[in-house]
Amino acid sequence: MGVGVYKFIYMRTIKIGDKLIGKSKQVFIIAEAGVNHNGKEKLALKLVDEAYEAGADAVKFQTFEANQVVIESAPMAEYQVKNLGIRESQFAMIKKLELSKNAHRAVADHCRKRGILFLSTPHGGFESVDFLNKLGVPAFKIGSGDLTNLPLLAYAAKFKKPMIVSTGMAKLREVKEAIRCIQDKGNHKIIVLQCTTNYPCSLDEVNLRAMPAMGKELNVPVGYSDHTLGTHVAVMAAILGACMIEKHFTLDKKMPGPDHVASLDPGELKEMVRQIRSVPLVLGNSLKKPAKSEKQYIPLVRKSIVSEKDIFCGEIFTKSNISIKRPGTGIAPRYFDKILGKKAKRDIKRDRLLLKNDY
Repeated sequence: MGVGVYKFIYMRTIKIGDKLIGKSKQVFIIAEAGVNHNGKEKLALKLVDEAYEAGADAVKFQTFEANQVVIESAPMAEYQVKNLGIRESQFAMIKKLELSKNAHRAVADHCRKRGILFLSTPHGGFESVDFLNKLGVPAFKIGSGDLTNLPLLAYAAKFKKPMIVSTGMAKLREVKEAIRCIQDKGNHKIIVLQCTTNYPCSLDEVNLRAMPAMGKELNVPVGYSDHTLGTHVAVMAAILGACMIEKHFTLDKKMPGPDHVASLDPGELKEMVRQIRSVPLVLGNSLKKPAKSEKQYIPLVRKSIVSEKDIFCGEIFTKSNISIKRPGTGIAPRYFDKILGKKAKRDIKRDRLLLKNDY
């Protein structure tokens, strides 16, 4: 069966840990620690604390050994050269960012104690998947670089855990192929994240509209992995219906490393979480009616038909002797044209609300 006609099976809600993720559920927020621990367990544990304090649902790291990821001669990405201010091999760069297995265990334990979900991207391939599975991760997060790594997707899928798939650098047909690969292993618990692989990502390359478009085309829950500066794009994605938001954060943007400069600091992460949590309150529902707080202003702000000057009994109502002013406790403005041309049934003082028995 071709990719173009493959039938995707939509999971209305997907459970990760104790969190339900889906269209009508609270946005699942992943605080992306990534490699911003600089290979140090102490910093990784501190990142867990900050993610928890910010109110994120999960904190995510990256699991790898340099020799599992890249050959020794592979060059750095240009954003990495720019952010680091040096040019060396990709291998040399990420070798300094490895987090040991013992450190992984300590971080996972710390997450359990703090009450935040531990996630990590298996950048090291099959070995990383096995290690993370033994650590008890509640889901596998697949980075954009492995979207086309179908053997890895198939291998991780067989554990039947939710699969969170980033789609940076991808065409729709490649995303479809990745989803089909996972589903062919009997795993339909898939969340797809719109993503642009650049750090930071410029606003004109975000393409948030691709997110709901993928949701409609693929019939899977969709979210957004944000690499822009600041918090407003992540909030916009939540407004557009993202069920999941992933965002890099760091303890200090001035620390050495490829991702710190494009990450949020702890205060910004906390503010982003606050803003995203407020989205359902702001969106409300589709029913148009007065808000509870504004009902009190209806009689004060709306208007009524009033006498513009003294009007004597028998006088014709015209635009020169009646007008429309506040308050709104009298005859509604919709009757203004019907009153024009009628005769006053009694004397009416200037600046008074007209009454029905006045005409």
